[in-house]
Amino acid sequence: MLEKTLAVIAVLLALTIAALAVLWHPQVPERDIPRPGLPPGGDFVLDTAAGRLALSDLRGKVVILSFGYTACPDICPTTLMTLADVIAQLEPSERDAAAFLFISVDPERDTPEHLAEYTAFFSPAITGATGYPATLADIARRYGVIYNRPEGGGENYAVDHSADLHLIARDGRIADKIAHGTSSTAITSAIRKQLQSRP
Repeated sequence: MLEKTLAVIAVLLALTIAALAVLWHPQVPERDIPRPGLPPGGDFVLDTAAGRLALSDLRGKVVILSFGYTACPDICPTTLMTLADVIAQLEPSERDAAAFLFISVDPERDTPEHLAEYTAFFSPAITGATGYPATLADIARRYGVIYNRPEGGGENYAVDHSADLHLIARDGRIADKIAHGTSSTAITSAIRKQLQSRP
């Protein structure tokens, strides 16, 4: 009798395990699903008018990274105007939980002090930062940013550069790349979505 009971229990257990294997699909939190095609990103340290700033110093905040330079004739002013509009749309508590970083890929002309004056024209909430050419090249590689300063041209050269924004989640990973020309409303929504996710 005991052997029959154990056999029945073993069969029921096997059936339960088989059913779980087929039917149970645990939900993976969205934040743990890597976005295909996103660059690795990672921490970096740059110079601002207020001193050195590491991306890890902003851990816990949602960060928007933009790359460019102050002499940019069109893309950068448009981007920073859009970000200023985003900042205006955010509630005060949301602004406190977000950071906006404009990284200059033209350190020869863009000192931290000049960057501070430039970004303040659009919004005091935008921080300008730059670094040594080798540091910027490393950051650009890890963030999938392309930029190129042509040879010659004197002091009035133009720097070709990528125009995408990078949305950094509160844990420091790249959550999304936002195409140039995306509306301020859509960018604000993307920031709010990140703010609502667990860090």
